[in-house]
Amino acid sequence: QVQLVESGGGLVQAGESLRLSCAASGSIDRLNTMGWYRQAPGKQRELVARIFQSGNANYADSVRGRFSISRDNAKYTVYLQMNNLKSEDTAVYYCSANWALYWGQGTQVTVSS
Repeated sequence: QVQLVESGGGLVQAGESLRLSCAASGSIDRLNTMGWYRQAPGKQRELVARIFQSGNANYADSVRGRFSISRDNAKYTVYLQMNNLKSEDTAVYYCSANWALYWGQGTQVTVSS
């Protein structure tokens, strides 16, 4: 089993930045691909960004150029740097591991316009 704990969410104004962190514990030797998803009220959960063990990453079109995903394998932590936040980025953000096999509990990000 892998446990994931997110942190770093909060309330910000449009144009500001936030950095989310996701710390993994448990059977961390099994970690491979990690990602961030989000779910806004009344909407389906969607992929925001994904990072592979190689460090390569891909992004949703809506966040490309504003968000950056990274990982620190020594700390078993993945980050999501979110810049130039928009009101439409408001959602609960979830960390996932191993192609969404494992999930964190989520952290709320609210962007006021």
